[in-house]
Order: sequence, then C-alpha cells, then structure tokens
Amino acid sequence: MAYLRNLNPAQLQAVEHSPNIPLQILAGPGSGKTRVLTARIAHLIFHHRILPQAICAVTFTNKAANEMRARLQVLVGRHETGLIRMGTFHALCASFLRRHGSKLNLETNFTICDADESKKIIKKLLEDHTKFLADKNVSLTEGTAMSLISKVKARGETADDLRARHLRMKARQSDGRKRRRPQPLDDDQDEDGGTNPLLQDVNVLEVVADVYKRYERKLRQSNSLDFDDLLLFGVRLFERHPSVGEWCEHVLVDEFQDTNTIQYELMRRIAAASGCVTIVGDPDQSIYGWRSAEVKNLRNMLRDFPQTQQILLEQNYRSTASILGASMAIVAQDKKRVAKTLLATHPIGRRPMLQLHLNEYEEATFIATEIKHLVAATGGMLAWGDFVVLLRFNALSRLIESALQKEGIPNRILGGHKFFERLEVKDLLAYLQLIDNPHFVPAFSRAINVPARGIGEKTVAEILATAERLKLSPLTVVTRIHDGKLPDIKPSVKRKLATFVPPMQKLRKLARERTPPSALIRRLLHLVEFEAHLKKTQKDWDSRVENVQELINFASEVETSEGIAGGVRPDAGERWDVDEDWDVLPELDLEDERLSLGSDTPLRLFLQASMLSTDVAAENKDDGKGKVTLTTCHAAKGLEWPVVFIPAGMLEDGTFPSHRAEDVDEERRLLYVACTRAQTLLYLTHANSRMFAGETRKKDLSEFVSIALKENQNSFAREAPHLTANLSAGDRALLAKMLGRQAPDEAEVARRLAEQYVVARCPDVQFSDFLHYQAAESTRL
Repeated sequence: MAYLRNLNPAQLQAVEHSPNIPLQILAGPGSGKTRVLTARIAHLIFHHRILPQAICAVTFTNKAANEMRARLQVLVGRHETGLIRMGTFHALCASFLRRHGSKLNLETNFTICDADESKKIIKKLLEDHTKFLADKNVSLTEGTAMSLISKVKARGETADDLRARHLRMKARQSDGRKRRRPQPLDDDQDEDGGTNPLLQDVNVLEVVADVYKRYERKLRQSNSLDFDDLLLFGVRLFERHPSVGEWCEHVLVDEFQDTNTIQYELMRRIAAASGCVTIVGDPDQSIYGWRSAEVKNLRNMLRDFPQTQQILLEQNYRSTASILGASMAIVAQDKKRVAKTLLATHPIGRRPMLQLHLNEYEEATFIATEIKHLVAATGGMLAWGDFVVLLRFNALSRLIESALQKEGIPNRILGGHKFFERLEVKDLLAYLQLIDNPHFVPAFSRAINVPARGIGEKTVAEILATAERLKLSPLTVVTRIHDGKLPDIKPSVKRKLATFVPPMQKLRKLARERTPPSALIRRLLHLVEFEAHLKKTQKDWDSRVENVQELINFASEVETSEGIAGGVRPDAGERWDVDEDWDVLPELDLEDERLSLGSDTPLRLFLQASMLSTDVAAENKDDGKGKVTLTTCHAAKGLEWPVVFIPAGMLEDGTFPSHRAEDVDEERRLLYVACTRAQTLLYLTHANSRMFAGETRKKDLSEFVSIALKENQNSFAREAPHLTANLSAGDRALLAKMLGRQAPDEAEVARRLAEQYVVARCPDVQFSDFLHYQAAESTRL
C-alpha cells in the first residue's frame, strides 16, 4: 500500500496499530506526525474497512484541517475525504448543533456571537455592578469579565456552577475561617478558581457569576451562541443524547496537548460508543496554558481509557544533530516530563551560536548584518525568506525591524502588524502628530475618539466641515466649541470634548517648551488614561502596554541619537524663523497654531524618526526572494525555517522565563519549541543590558540556558563573533543537501563576500570600480 511506503519502524507501528486499542502517538518536532495521522486514517479505511463517514478527525486550526484534507485526497480520494467528519472542535460542534440543537431547545438557525458583540453585552451588564465594585475598590472591565467567563467555560462550568462556588466561598469567609492559599487538586484546579487570582476574590466572583448568568440569558433571547458555547452545548448534546455519537467508530485528535478541559470532554463523549481513539501530541510542546490548554489531558486519557498504549515518534527529519542536542538540553531539565528524546537523521552540523552583546542595539545590528553575511556566504543559496527571528513578545520587534530595514533587508511580521502599525502605537502617534500639526485631519479623526468619547462619525464630519469653511484646523474648531465660541454646534458635543481639549492644550504647551518626547508620551498616557483604555478595550492589554513602553524606549533613543533608526536632523540654516514669518499668516488662534511653524522640535524629530524607521527601501531587490520573518514563538509553532534567530530570549527577568509566566515549565517548553523550528543554523542572542520603559537594566542569562551550559559546555558555541567567518565549502554542501538545493559555486561565494566587504567598509565605492581596480592591479603585478 502506497501510504505505508518510506515510513520508519515507529511510524509504521503507529499507522498499523489496532483501531480497537486507544493510542497516544507522542510525536516530537519534525517527526512527521501529520504524515502518520493521515496514513493511519487511510489504513483505517482500506485495511480495517471503516467507512470514511464513521471517522472523526479533529484539528486545532483550519490551516491544519486543510493540510490534512489535501493529503487525504491523495491517499484515499477526494470523495472519500469529503465524507470524513473533519475540522476544528468549534466547527464540528456547530455542525452537530445545527442538526440536533432542538434536542437542547436550541433553534438550529442560531447565530454565532463574535467577541466584539459579546463584549458589548457584558459591558452593559457590568453597569449594574458599578457601585458595588466601587464600594469594594475592585476594578473589573468588560474585557476582563469576558476573559474570566471564557476560562470558566473552558473548564465546562455553567453559570450555576460558578454561582455555587461563590456561595461556598462566601460561607467559608462568613464562618471566620482564614483563607488558605489554594492547593491544586488532582485535576490541577481548585474550586476557588485555579491559578487565576481574580476568581479567588469573592467580590469578583459574585459579579462574574451574575454577569455570566445574565449574559447567557441575553444570548439565548437573541438565539445566539458564543464560541465557548459551541463547545459547552456540544458536550451537553453528546452527554444527554449519546445516540448522536453512535455513528463514530474512531476519533483522531491532532495537537492533543493543546486541548482544554471542555475539548477533552467532547472527545471523550464522541468516542463513548466505540472507545476507539487516536491522539497525536507532544507534552514537550504544550505552550498554551494561558488560554486554558491542559497538558494533563494526556494523563486523563490514560485514566479514562485504561487500555491506552503509547508510541513515541523520536526520529527528527528537520534539524541537525547539534540543534537537537541543544534543544534537548533545555527541555530535559523538566524532570517530570515523559522520558523521550529526539534522534537526528541529519549530520551534526554547526553548533547553535550563543551570543552576548553589550545592549539591544548591538544585538539587533548583529542579527541584521549576520543575515546579510549568510546570504553572501552561501552564494545566494539562502534567501531572505529562509530566516526567522523568534520573539517572546511582539513588542521586542521594533529595534530588529529598524536594523533590518537599515540594511535594506525586506521583512514581515507573521501574525501581527509591524511595530509602528500596531493599533495602540498608531493611536499614540496620532495624538503626537496632532500636537505637532493641528491641521493633520487623519490624526484628528483617529485621536478624537481614543479613548471613546461618544463623538459620532456625523459629528466628526461636521467638525471637519466647519474647519474647512472657517479655514481653521480641526483642533482649533473643537477648542472653540469647548470654550463656547461656536454656539451653532450642539451643546452635548461641548461636554464630550471636556476629556479631549484640556489634555491637548496641556500637551501642546509641553511640546512648545521642548519637552522630550518620552516625557511627553508619559504625560499623554496619564492625561487620557490610556492604559485604562487598553484594559477596557483589549483582551491582550498587557502586551499592548508593553508596546507602549517600547515606544517610550524608542523616544528615549531618538533623544540621545543612539537609536538605530534615529531621525535625521535638518541643518540649522534651514529652520523657519517663526517670529520672522508670523505676520504673513491669516488671523488665527495664535496659541493653537504657532507650534506648527516651529523649528526641529524634539517632538518633530521623534515623529520623523518613527516614520523613516519603517520606510527604508531595500537596496538589492533581486538579492533573493521573500522576506525575513519576525514572529512570536507561539505563532511559530508547527513551522520551520533553515535559519532561526532567538533574540532577547535568554533573559531571566521579563523574557525567558517571562516575568508574567505562571508556569516556568511552560516557558521552558516554549524556548524548546522555538529552538526546534531551526533546520540548519540556530542563533540565541542576549544583551548585557536592555532598556525597559526608558530605563536601562542589567540582564542575566536565563536559567534554562545556563543550566544547559553547566551540564554540557558543548551545547552552544560562543567563541566566534560571526559564524560566517569560517563557513566552509563543506558547510555549504551540508546546507544544500538538507534543504534540497544546489550547492553554490565557490567563485560566486567569493564574489558576494568581496562585494559585501567593500560595501561595508567603503559604502561610497561602487563594487564594479573595485573589480576594475583589482583587475588592473593583477595586470600591473
């Protein structure tokens, strides 16, 4: 059978394993798990004669489902693949609820309520608790409440369950018993809310329980379900009506280590009739605990399906042996993990590089120049698209983006926006642009309702029309409205502007006084309560606050002219003398407009630098295809690149492990996942000091790496400043073989390296002139 060809012994054993005995396939990174999973489905159909429509295959993403579907179409045919019940947990539940929802008193034409709509409902419901929360000195936004309800639903708890928990907690407190620190039970969750401190607060729990109950009532009244409800009602359907799942003869689940409690229960209910389950997972790659994933579900399966057997896929087809060795030295520090390893199918290759740099600027510059070196040192065999920079947080990308762009290296952020394109950064820049230039309409239109002030689009359009008619800036118009000088505007607008105009007046005064941009941003954050705005509106508010801090860092760098993407200061002779030209202007509000005519103020230099840092054009557009990828370690899971850089990844306080991490083991696994994305070359870099919120802080090497080095000094190479300095023809041949490419011509390698040397040392010298000079010198000698 074609689908059995070229499988290694462990893969073959997994594919041919009896369908009647539950199976856990513990598959390490790069071990061919998707191939094994699809081959097993083909074997169930062709060898065991299980009908395709009796098979349920569950994935975590639509992308994974599509990849599985494409492979199965080759193995079993397009028609048969179409009969398999395949998709994400949410998609499968929606399908069954459309068909059988009436059994749960659901209308089958229910609407799936998205997160934005859910948040609006919860916000309205929270208003009834405003006084109670204020009296208890508790802050609870609709975003936080929605997140807590989602976490509770992920554990399969109803609103009544949460209400009962609150009553038990309240009863214990009323008995006068001192509350103890919660101790995890066998299922790692205590009834006070697990590891979530908010659900251990009796006041928060009371409010959330009530909001949850009324939120569900609102959803039902509107004939809708939110995303978590799809899973809850799906479990309820199979639990109360087992016959709905009798069609299923075998369940297969991919990325099982990422399932949460309710998803595990769903799998168990679907498989209840047959008891036949195959899961593929890797406890070493469990990195989603922050969104309620439960690696303990692997243990739960052994408990609930006692005949379960395990098969380990340890043969790695992705990385060099040295990369695997370093990765294992990190993850093996967890003594509680399942004992398994990674076996290399590729040669040893170059040891991963561990680089210490003076600061984050030097680190970013090294990454950019090293990428250029590697492209040249491989004769163009490696292209821009072969490189990835993996980050713990997106906020760490800004310096590296700037360094890459300074070198003319095209880049992209996978799963996110570039730093200066991020929502919170653009909002703050809009304020700063408006301070600098009150006539800039796009900045005004963005800033006027951040935070939300209830000023509708129609009102904004009226303000802009008035500004155009009176030949004033929009900022002058709203200032006059606020001061009562434009009575034809509705009085309600004047009230709404009370939180906009006074802050802008204060900020413009500070800018006129040449206040440093970093201080100006801090003052802006305070005056408009920007952090509170993020907490109120963004589920991931904490990472967005980090982006704001990174913007302050950037402002500090511009102020000291030490940043990679600092602004270009105009010549002093080109400055416009404000006083000299003021009298040629039409009659305006002097206090409001004058700043726009100022010289190169600190604010203007900052704005210029921020714009130029993302607009550097590539110098060599034909030098390779694609772009260098910047992304987070989480977003990189399941992907691979020939060359991986992990910057700022070895720092104890704030990166690896994250200062917010509740689970150090999960942080270790995250670094392991990042390292195992590399096929041929791996770089781990860190800095001796790093700036945070405008302050430079000393940094230490992560315990994960320091322990690995202590146990095996050969895990990482630290002696060479540049790996390409001694990249040999044999190294290039190995890279070509692993990547399935043609080895580069050594003459081309020499030419590219010479060109790069000349450009780096003598940027004003044309390389063609250098070649002519070399040829002339050779003839003369």
